[in-house]
Amino acid sequence: MKNIGILLVAVIAIVAIIGLALAGTYNGLVAQDQAVKAGWAQVENQLKRRTDLIPNLVESVKGFAAQEKTVIGQVTDARAKLAGATTPAEAKAANADLNSALSRLLVVVEAYPQLKSDQNFRDLMYELAGTENRIAVARADYNADVEVYNTSLRSFPTVLIAGTLGFAPAEFFEVEAKDTGVPKVDFGTAPATSTP
Repeated sequence: MKNIGILLVAVIAIVAIIGLALAGTYNGLVAQDQAVKAGWAQVENQLKRRTDLIPNLVESVKGFAAQEKTVIGQVTDARAKLAGATTPAEAKAANADLNSALSRLLVVVEAYPQLKSDQNFRDLMYELAGTENRIAVARADYNADVEVYNTSLRSFPTVLIAGTLGFAPAEFFEVEAKDTGVPKVDFGTAPATSTP
């Protein structure tokens, strides 16, 4: 009888240790999952900031380059697509479209030296450049959180229980290779002067 009591205590202790380990694993995954979600929220905040700046930029260009309606329309459409993105994959595709449209807009700007010398336009471009940097930082932070989370999901013994507990790998927010370069913005050293 005494042996059965010792065996029962040992079984209870083992079950308690396994239960605590499972609870610790679950809580760790929840914390990492929340870090991924918070990181994605920061990316979305910066993308939203960018999409909020674009209408002002487009309006500035419209005043100088009314005949460039196609490019302005492309920027506006790409902005709307990015604003409606809800997943990293959708945001990645929309971001690539917006980068492409903004590059075409910058080509248009090059044709209008008086626009480049406009203070409001320059302020908007500097603000946009700062936002691009914030997006890059938020994307890097998000991807670091995703890496930690996904590594935990694939590590032993978590891999044995993560799927059962409802945890799935998170998507990285990667940039297409063609979009890794930063668009060149050159305001020149002096405002353009007209010749009589």
